[in-house]
Amino acid sequence: MSLTSLPLFHRLAGQPVVVLGHGEAAEAKRRLVVRAGGKVIEDLAEGIDVGARLAFIAHEDAGACAADAIRARGAGLLVNVVDKPALCDFTTPSIIDRAPVIIAVGTGGASAGLAKALRLRLERLLPQGLGALAEALYAAREAMRARWPTGPERRRALDAALEEGGALDPLRGGDAAGVEAWLAGGGDGASGRFTIMLRSADPDDLTLREARLLGQADAVVAGPQVPAAVLARVRADAARIAPGGAEPECGIVVLIEGA
Repeated sequence: MSLTSLPLFHRLAGQPVVVLGHGEAAEAKRRLVVRAGGKVIEDLAEGIDVGARLAFIAHEDAGACAADAIRARGAGLLVNVVDKPALCDFTTPSIIDRAPVIIAVGTGGASAGLAKALRLRLERLLPQGLGALAEALYAAREAMRARWPTGPERRRALDAALEEGGALDPLRGGDAAGVEAWLAGGGDGASGRFTIMLRSADPDDLTLREARLLGQADAVVAGPQVPAAVLARVRADAARIAPGGAEPECGIVVLIEGA
């Protein structure tokens, strides 16, 4: 199992972005750029001259789209051609804005309607206070470093606080006061060695506890029989260890067996 695209968040504040075309599709891209703080440039040559890195192309004529896509890409710009995934270097997701928390739902251009439907469903679940919680955690970075000196310690403590029912459960609308109370109360989070016995190759068959352990693990011990779809649930920066290999002495170590 692999990603067909890599989700990234591109900082556009004050940056030039080329948007070509007329009509509602082009206007939607202009609004998107302005919303992200970018400066809309409506001429490709000008955009190249001022160092634009992105280009949205929304001509009604397919030939004009293809021609401008070639010109922009040849000048080193990343290109998005509206409704033509085959001509795109990147696609634009459906966005949930809880600034500074931004949640993006994308389908790689397969179905904007599906991305929108998922975004609308998630909108109802996510409280407006998510942004305030993120800002409070940012402000508390030095206090967290003092309380938990190492990265793994901070991660485990924060994972425990942010999980369902935790002191900072984000779906319960945590805020700055909650972060202060959590820091005052402490709490180090889970640690130890855990075993997951797979019942099938389908990651949806993982229990909530198993999925949480994979998402929080510092290291995972797994043989070649473990499906890639299950390993995709593991944190990207968690250590992958073959059976019999040296395991870390502390943190969360998960042994995956069966399949």
